[in-house]
Amino acid sequence: MADDPDGGMLSWDESVFRNEHVFEIDYVPETFKHRESQTESLTYALRPAVRGSRPLNVMVRGPPGTGKTTSIQKLFDEVGAQTSEIRTIRVNCQVNATRYSVFSRLFEGTFDYEPPSSGISFKKLFGQIAEKLVEEDRVLVVALDDVNYLFYENEASDTLYSLLRAHEEHPGAKIGVIVVSSDPTLNVIDELDSRVQSVFRPEDVYFPVYDEPEIVDILDERVRRGFHDDVIARDTLEYVAELTADSGDLRVGIDLLRRAGLNAEMRASRTVERQDVEEAYEKSKYINLSRSLSGLADTERTLLEVIAHKDGDQAGDVYETFHEQTDLGYTRYSEIVNKLDQLGLIDAEYTEVDGRGRSRSLSLSYEKDAVLDRLE
Repeated sequence: MADDPDGGMLSWDESVFRNEHVFEIDYVPETFKHRESQTESLTYALRPAVRGSRPLNVMVRGPPGTGKTTSIQKLFDEVGAQTSEIRTIRVNCQVNATRYSVFSRLFEGTFDYEPPSSGISFKKLFGQIAEKLVEEDRVLVVALDDVNYLFYENEASDTLYSLLRAHEEHPGAKIGVIVVSSDPTLNVIDELDSRVQSVFRPEDVYFPVYDEPEIVDILDERVRRGFHDDVIARDTLEYVAELTADSGDLRVGIDLLRRAGLNAEMRASRTVERQDVEEAYEKSKYINLSRSLSGLADTERTLLEVIAHKDGDQAGDVYETFHEQTDLGYTRYSEIVNKLDQLGLIDAEYTEVDGRGRSRSLSLSYEKDAVLDRLE
């Protein structure tokens, strides 16, 4: 492609991006704005660990895309840079949704290699972790990120019980727990077993949705670090912030900037225009859907596909088709329905059915094509 004489067109080897990584979801910004009070609360809870004591447990709540994971990751990075006496491990419970898989990640974080894939019991796995902590006289701080997934699989109480009672079976083991929930409908404490409630008295740290001025401020920081100068005009950035505020999820805006930048490059343009943003939004607005789908097992994806084709049908009718495809029983089917409902992927509402009493009707929470396209 030839260069534009007026300088408005990109050459084939140019980019609007100064650093495209700035617009990736896992990027941890150097400056983290509008979460000062939450960061202070987390720091306060971990302060005893610096003195060699067990830290306070913390419950972090807030909708998706409100800075929970970034706050914890930045705090863990700072702790790691200041002392080797505290081991911090963040576990993604969307990926590790059982007690055993959580402790496998803790084993890996403790020993720097994965545990054997078979032949080791949970008790032995846990014992080796605790013994290592006692031997090195280290404090372990565990962040169970997206802990709501442990609740969806009925694994939360057993997991927390093992962590919170570790010092009873292994004297000298000092473990603090940060649970992070992105499900606003989940009351973490109420859903735990009484045996866990009796020992889990966490500090509560809430992350509200960012307001539009805060979103503009945060996205402007990303723009300055991620794009070359003058790539995106202020009014275009404010339009991105408006769409982001409507979604309630900062990650939509970050993804939107990246896709809009790629759209501008496709046009060989040196600037991101409103049309680039509008086209990008058709994909960016489904970032939560894509994230939720990525953590589903094959049978869960199968059921969602069945519901997409039988949108609004009664649960019993949906089960017949699901059973034909998977051979799973109704109990497991009902568990998967509940999980998809809790994830916000479907709506499972009870309705009166003539001659059949109350039954749940199952319908998608997203557009059918959007779901099916992302299940492929």
